[in-house]
Amino acid sequence: MNMVKTAMLIAFMTALFMGVGFMIGGTGGMMIALVIAACMNLFSYWKSDKMVLSMHRAKEVNRKNAPEYYGIVEQLAQRAGLPMPKVYIIDNPQPNAFATGRNPENSAVAATTGLLNALTREEVAGVMAHDQPIFKIETR
Repeated sequence: MNMVKTAMLIAFMTALFMGVGFMIGGTGGMMIALVIAACMNLFSYWKSDKMVLSMHRAKEVNRKNAPEYYGIVEQLAQRAGLPMPKVYIIDNPQPNAFATGRNPENSAVAATTGLLNALTREEVAGVMAHDQPIFKIETR
């Protein structure tokens, strides 16, 4: 359902962009707007995860420099039967966490230092498991 909503939003925004292109440059302007919108959509699909991580100045971590946090993510990925995502830390005192990526094979999770310092290991695991869609396990 979310894919349908996303596709509809992208189609609407592309049509809006094309409408503005038509108003400015007629049929030629509309076609130029379509090409620009297609390029922007493809770029966003392939690079949005890297853009958001860069925007937050996230630093990739591994088992050596963040063993507890990395271990939590690794354990969650194993339990969910998913590939291990890249793990990032954001130097920010505000507690927050998010996941990004176009699919489980190209996913990344990030947590702020504020979240990691304020919560216990179990609480961090709960936040990562609950808020990160790549770890959701469907129950029937």
